[in-house]
Amino acid sequence: MPDVLVGPDMTASLAAWVSSLPLQAGLLASQAGQLLVALVAVAIVIVVGKFVLKLAWRLVTIGIVLVAAFFLLSTIGII
Repeated sequence: MPDVLVGPDMTASLAAWVSSLPLQAGLLASQAGQLLVALVAVAIVIVVGKFVLKLAWRLVTIGIVLVAAFFLLSTIGII
């Protein structure tokens, strides 16, 4: 597989182009645009957090059941 060579000027121009995108679109130029970006970011955090917390609740519930079963079995003397 041939190596891909990237010159230093190529990465710098790409970084400059990417960093100038929101300014070209004018999205962050106004307070309403900044508010929109902030609300979209909060919405993404909430949606991702919802799925993470759903998984966390399942793991905590399974842990409670396993520890309670182990506790009861050790109290009875089986384990």
